[in-house]
Amino acid sequence: MSDASIGTKPHYLVGDIGGTNARFAYVVPEQAQPQLLAKYRVADFQNFDEVMARLINDWRAFGLPDAGPGKTCLAVAAPPHLETISFTNSPWRFDHSLLGRYLTNSSIEIINDFAAVARALPALSSADLEQIGVGVVEAGQPMVSIGPGTGTGVASVIFDKTGTPLVVQGEGGHVDFAPITDMEFEVLKRLRARYGRVSIERLLCGAGIVNIYQALAEIRGVQPEFSTPGDIGAAAQQESLLASETMAMFFAVLGSSAGNLALTTGAMGGVYIAGGIAPRYIDLLRKSDFRARFLAKGRFADYNTNIGTFIITHDDPGLLGAALCCGDKR
Repeated sequence: MSDASIGTKPHYLVGDIGGTNARFAYVVPEQAQPQLLAKYRVADFQNFDEVMARLINDWRAFGLPDAGPGKTCLAVAAPPHLETISFTNSPWRFDHSLLGRYLTNSSIEIINDFAAVARALPALSSADLEQIGVGVVEAGQPMVSIGPGTGTGVASVIFDKTGTPLVVQGEGGHVDFAPITDMEFEVLKRLRARYGRVSIERLLCGAGIVNIYQALAEIRGVQPEFSTPGDIGAAAQQESLLASETMAMFFAVLGSSAGNLALTTGAMGGVYIAGGIAPRYIDLLRKSDFRARFLAKGRFADYNTNIGTFIITHDDPGLLGAALCCGDKR
């Protein structure tokens, strides 16, 4: 729907492209707040060429400048530095030449989707967060985010002497899974038989919930009743025993992984859980050993005690972070 108030000023285009959904927004440069333009399901498009054609049509339908965006920042669930962007958990692929055909007047920046989440962290307010346990946030100190969703993303943000945020991105969702309890060791045995190497992403994502559930069913000698993460989570909320054990293990492993990240990055600015799973099951997370496992770091338990842990409830921190990246001086 066209908006006559948009005008002809240069605008930015930002995107948050994951394994399940892709969201796009426009940004008026002096405002920095993204305005939702379109949300697409990955499964509805055969390739990224179709996505861009649809996006440009939607851009024009909103009455945005015919010349297109002046800047573009796309946050992708893939390594962003390669010539061809191939998504870890989706069939989409694109390169800069494809983007250039549609965004002829735009500078283009590709960043990791969790780099965008990390960039958004300093801009989030208390209304965008749900605190888990006690702990504080020290201003100007490193902040780190981990996000179970279609996959598992990790990124952090540090600050220079002027307070300018600097994003540190990587592929922390693919570090080795380190079991703590006897039952987690049993689950690891079964996942190792299936995958060989087992990263935390094999447990800490939607498919990971199914992996845990199936492994526990085998261990318990029962027939799995559910086959999707949504059904398992819903059953856990209804106190189904196997589903409840699954989600309890999921959040316990998430707590251990978040605690490891706090130690690794010195995240005195807080640890932030992003992605679509945790906000949906905050009730289960609060009842789990998430915070206890975050603190269970032996001689360094006291180190993590004062570090705040939060669930991000903002609608799309990735879009916000991409918008902020557009405004950052390079």
